[in-house]
Formats: sequence, structure tokens, C-alpha cells
Amino acid sequence: MTTADAWSVKPATALLVLADGSVIEGEGLGATGDAVGEVCFNTAITGYQEILTDPSYAGQIITFTFPHIGNVGTNDEDVETVDMAAQTGVRGCVICASITDPSNYRSATHLDAWLKARGLVGISGVDTRALTKLIREKGMPHAVIAHSPDGKFDIDALKQKAAEWAGLEGLDLAKDVTAKGAHGWTETPWVWDAGYGQSEAAEFNVVALDFGVKRNILRLLSDAGCKVTVMPANSSADEVLAQKPDGVFLSNGPGDPAATGAYAANTIRGVVDAGVPTFGICLGHQMLALALGAKTIKMHQGHHGANHPVHDFTTGKVEITSMNHGFAVDTETLPANVEETHKSLFDGTNCGLKVKDKPAFSVQYHPEASPGPRDSHYLFQRFTDMMREHKTNA
Repeated sequence: MTTADAWSVKPATALLVLADGSVIEGEGLGATGDAVGEVCFNTAITGYQEILTDPSYAGQIITFTFPHIGNVGTNDEDVETVDMAAQTGVRGCVICASITDPSNYRSATHLDAWLKARGLVGISGVDTRALTKLIREKGMPHAVIAHSPDGKFDIDALKQKAAEWAGLEGLDLAKDVTAKGAHGWTETPWVWDAGYGQSEAAEFNVVALDFGVKRNILRLLSDAGCKVTVMPANSSADEVLAQKPDGVFLSNGPGDPAATGAYAANTIRGVVDAGVPTFGICLGHQMLALALGAKTIKMHQGHHGANHPVHDFTTGKVEITSMNHGFAVDTETLPANVEETHKSLFDGTNCGLKVKDKPAFSVQYHPEASPGPRDSHYLFQRFTDMMREHKTNA
């Protein structure tokens, strides 16, 4: 190698092309090709594999604010999508530092190889702090992420693709990530040096409506004594109630809640009107609000991370929570029989509600905490307590 070769500048092998025409260059990783989506940022410092397999991120390109992504590798145990082989709809990822060789006893696959296998396009070498600042100031941009090992791109075509993408508003993505049919769930949470367990006995019969559910939510329901039946997002109230559930769980998921609510709100309204204890998380929280007559709104930058403080009015405590959502419940539209129970201490947006005259409640954040803190695990106990009380009084 000559001195000139050592100092030569390598061509960019990946681009992030924003809808305003901005072009960010970097090093390509993962799958080749391009994908269009909404660029968001996630502030968690752990759990990148859980984030990249969370169906709630469908339609989005994830920018990790933590600079070192990939340093613990990947494995089959930390996948969050229920169908291991399914694509979650994540469009790509943006990271700062180049991926190093993994250094963790649980690692089975290098992140770059794992991204290739899942068809996810990535870009590294990006000033993610500057990109995050742009999102904070201007909102979540539409963009195309592209990877070409030879560094050859049709930039004008990529700019046009980014500019013409319609975005997430009005888009029902739950239909793309929901279960194809009803199925049972018995796996319980991971234990060090033992792996995942299986539930042996169940006190409650629970239907989980799947709008893009995460594995760890189902594990915690199972661990709380629930016999879980997962049902597709488009299930009717009659189909749900035919299971004779002690409770109904409304899962997280992607896309515009108003679009999914066009069919799911009627189901949820039927369940609530029947007096069945109901618990919702994330999109499930928004679905419950829509079923009760409230409205949802698109957020400027959304909430994505594992360090979001939330005030719980029911306990007076502040919880550090894990969040992932780009829409929020409009508090001003909550009907009189619905009480706001949680609020974000970052921007004051709604993070929880309960129905005053029915056994139903929900939260905007992710109490299953994978990745994230465990401050909110009590909510699963609250759900089982509600079902136990309902059964006693029935």
C-alpha cells in the first residue's frame, strides 16, 4: 500500500436521503438496496436487538443516539416479534460508530450479518447527535436509507422517493404485523442460566388482541397466571367474547391508531361494554381511547427510548419508562367517564387512562421493559387484581 492509498478517501457505501433533499453519507451495513420510512431517534443505551425487532417500529428508520451499537452481538433469545421469521416492518437503522466484533457470552451472530439475514438496511459513520437535533427541531422526516457496496447511487431518484412517500398518517400497519390466526402462548420470562420457562398453571383466561405484540408482554402475562390466547387485530367482539375471557389485553403496534381504529375500535367498545376487564399498552392504549370516543394526534418527534419519566397520578410516583410511539391520545377529547392517570414529564402528553364506570385501563408506555427499566411491572399485577375482583363479584 502506498502513502497515497493509506490517505485516500473511500466512497460512501450508504446514504440517508431526506425528503428536503439533504444527503447524509456513511458506511453501509446489513442488507443492500434501499427502503423508505420515517426517521425517528431512540435514546436507549441497551437493547438494540429488541428495538429492531419491535413491530411498533414498522415504517420507521431508527436512529440510535447511543454511539456504540452492535458491541454485544445478537442472538435468538432477544427477538421481540412473536413470529421469529417474520419481518417487523422496520425500514432501517442509523448508527454512529462502526460495528465492532461482539464481546458478550450470549452473542451468536454479528449485528451486520444479523441485519443482512433480516433484510434490514443500515448506515454507520453518521453524526447521530446532529440528526437527533434536526428531528427535535423539525420533526421526524421522511427519508430513504440506501446501501450499495460499490458506492453508486441514483441520488435524484432517492430524493424523489423520499419526497413522494406519504408517511405514517392514515396508515394502518397493524394488519401487516398481526397474527395470522389465533394461537396460545405459554412462555414465561427469561431467567439467567436457565432461559425461558413455561407456565404450569393459569388462574385467568386472557385474550390478547395482537396489533404487533412483543414477546415479553406475553411472557409477563403468562408469568402473572394468565392462559393467553393471541388473536388477530381484526377479530370481532363476538369472536373475542366467545373465548369467555376473564380479561382482554390490547397490544402495542405500529402506524396511525385512527386507521387501525377504523375496525378495531368497534371490537374494543364491545369488550368494554360487556364489562370484561381490559388492559392496553401503547397502540392498545390509543385504541382504547378511540373506542371510548377520544381522538389521537401525530406527535412532533415522538417518544422513543428507555428513559422517559412519567407521573402516575394513581400512586403519586414518577416512573422511568420505556416508550415507542409517534402518536398520542388528545387529552382534551377524553369523555367525562374517562380519567387521565399518567402524564409524560417531558412534554405533558397523555400516558395513561382508566374508565370510571368499567374495569378498563391503559398506558402509553411499555411496562414489560425489554429493553428498559422495570418500574412499571406492577401494571400486570393491577390487571390480574382487576380480573380477580371481577370474577369474585360476577
